[in-house]
Order: sequence, then structure tokens, then C-alpha cells
Amino acid sequence: MALYAAAAAVLAGVENRQGSIKALVYGSNFQNVKPLYALVCETQRYAAVLDAVIARAGLLRAEKKLRPHLARVLVYELLLGKGFRGAGGRWKPLLSRHQARLKAELARLKVRQGVSRNEDLLEVGSRPGPVSQVPRFVRVNTLKTCCGDAIDYFKRQGFSYQGQASSLEDLRALKGKHFLLDPLLPELLVFPAQTDLHEHPLYLAGHLILQDKASCLPATLLAPPPGSHVIDACAAPGNKTSHLAALLKNQGKIFAFDLDAKRLASMATLLARAGVSCCELAEIDFLTVSPTDQRYDRVQYILLDPSCSGSGMLSRPLEEQGSGTPSQERLRALAGFQQRALCHALSFPFLRRLVYSTCSLCQEENEDVVRDALQQNPGFRLAPVLPSWPHRGLSTFPGAEHCLRASPETTLTGGFFVAVFERAEVPR
Repeated sequence: MALYAAAAAVLAGVENRQGSIKALVYGSNFQNVKPLYALVCETQRYAAVLDAVIARAGLLRAEKKLRPHLARVLVYELLLGKGFRGAGGRWKPLLSRHQARLKAELARLKVRQGVSRNEDLLEVGSRPGPVSQVPRFVRVNTLKTCCGDAIDYFKRQGFSYQGQASSLEDLRALKGKHFLLDPLLPELLVFPAQTDLHEHPLYLAGHLILQDKASCLPATLLAPPPGSHVIDACAAPGNKTSHLAALLKNQGKIFAFDLDAKRLASMATLLARAGVSCCELAEIDFLTVSPTDQRYDRVQYILLDPSCSGSGMLSRPLEEQGSGTPSQERLRALAGFQQRALCHALSFPFLRRLVYSTCSLCQEENEDVVRDALQQNPGFRLAPVLPSWPHRGLSTFPGAEHCLRASPETTLTGGFFVAVFERAEVPR
């Protein structure tokens, strides 16, 4: 049935960081988006439970042509939803062969967790408790408005502005229609965790960007002044690019590269809505971009946020202890690509400052990549940034404390990693 294939495609897009659920649903070619959106949201909500049941039932081993995201959707319909819609297509007989085993594994999971209702598995199956406390961060897009005007708009809508927060405890205590200004980032508004602004007129008009605080750090720390030429090496889906443009005040140039044509098309729409006019998009592998190309002679700033395991993303659930950790084989492949991309970026002759970031929690993709890049590029060093930031890099090499980590537990954000490279002064 087309609905199930469409839902699986959206889930895969979310996992590959191609956009939010809502953006991918409404950007799909599926005509009736309401049931699609509901199915994707519910499947994602129960993802940890579904993955555990699917793994224990051996469904993917038995049905080798069944892809993981589609399996998740189908098992949700079979066990937790309203049953297969219509005739169920060719999937109904396939799942029926495994129905008894799947139901048995769901029952065993409830017994192991000491719960009786499906809903009770959510607290057990979802990420650790602090995830539910992560507030809704909203970046004010200064290309279209200012923070004061956005605050006034929300106040007219009945929200209560509480001023600038002084600590994480202020953010953790947010409830109802109260909101704050972030204590660190000057254009970041903070709302209670469950605040949904996807249909808010300021968001739809591009005046607001729904962006996690940790994801705002790379552009903030790169800090290119207006008029600069900047490379965003792995740019899609574009939130960080739009943040760079806001910092540049649309003065200067952003060269944004990505290999995925669909992601770039969505990114172009996002940037247009945000009022970005200083960005040049290119469907190019950054590793093939020549550092000696005269077009990049003025590039002094690079933001590199390469493909990663996504192990720090809040929407990436864990089924059981250790199940969210990528395999060593996948980590080696990702780290190899990240290492090549970082060293390539550091080879641009006029580069002054580079930010390397991931939404990964894995040392292999973070501190290990940074350490090796520093060893291979002695002309660069780590810049000490945000000394008050509570979560620092793992102490795996001298200077790793200059790196930043983020997590729901320590910073009330998604899991993230940031390192700022700067060219060392040339000895006289």
C-alpha cells in the first residue's frame, strides 16, 4: 500500500537528517498527508518498542527484502495501530506469517519491563528521562525580524515573557505559555518542551527557525563578520546555512555544498523562506572542491558538519541497553570520511577559522577525528571557546577540553559535539 511506503520513506529521511517529519510529509508526493503524518508520528513515537520486537522476532532475517523502516511501519499497524488499511496489499500476508511471533515478543517485552499497557512501554523504551525535559528552542531570523519584535508578537498572543534566563534551571522550569531568552545565544527564544510552533505564522513566514540550541553553536562559534566568504561543506538541510547568512547580514558569500539533490532542493526552499540572498548552492562532493580554485581565494571560514551516526539526535530512539550504538564497522567508515573532509577543509590556503561539528555521541567521530586532524595539520590549533559551557570534550588528548559536548542531561539540548580550529600564528 502506498501509504506504508510513503511513511517508511519519511522515517528514513528523518533518520538521514533530510528534514523534520512535518517538512518531509508535506514535501512528499503523497496526496492525503493527514493519515501519513499521523502514521509516521505514531510509528516514530513507538520506534524503540518496535525495533526491539522486530529484532527479537527475527523479522528482518526471515524477510530479507523487507527494509527496516518499512518493517517498523508495518509492525506498528499490526500490533499497535488499527490494523492494515484496506486490503493491506502484499504486506498483510507477509506480516501474517510472523504475527504470532511478533505478538509474543511484544508480550514478553511488557513482562520484562513490568507494564501491562502498550503506552506504558513508551517511558521505558524511549531515551533517558532528560530528553523529555529538552525545551523548544526557536532562533529568531534576524534577516527578517528582530528579537524584540518576535517577543512582542508572542506576548500579544498570550505568551508570558520571563526575560533572559540566568541558568539551565530557569529553562528546565518553563511551563505553560511562558518563554525566555536563552542565557547564552542572543537570538534564541526558549519555550516549554511540548510547544508546537510548526503552524505558527512567524515560522511559516521564515521569521523563526526551529533549531536546537546545540545546532546553533557551529555558526555562532564560527562567527564570520559581514562581508566574509564562507564554505558550508555539507550544508543540507540548511538551518546552519541560514544562521550563517544571518550573521553575515546577507553581506558576503556562502558556498554551500551537498551531494543529495533532493536535500538541496528542500534547502533552497528553506533559504528562500528565510530571506537568504548571499548563498550559492552546488550539488558537489566537498572532497572534489579544489582549495586552489580562484573562486575560493577569499574563503577564510569553513563550517563542516559532515554525515555522522546521528547517535545524539533526540528523535533517534534506543531499544535496549547498547542498541543505539553504531557498529564498529559503520563508525570506522564514518570516521574515515569525516577525517578526510576535515583535513581537506584545513588545506584551504587562506582559511583562518573552521568549526567541525556532529550530532554524534561517539568518540570515534568526535575527539578521535579532531586529534588526528591536528596531528596532520600542525598549522592549526583548537580555539578555547565558551569557558562556561558545562560539558567539555573527553580527555583523550591534550587540549581536548577546548571541544564542546552537549546532551539532554548536561545542557538540555540534543547530543552534539563542536570543535573550533584556528590557524596558529606564524612565528616571526
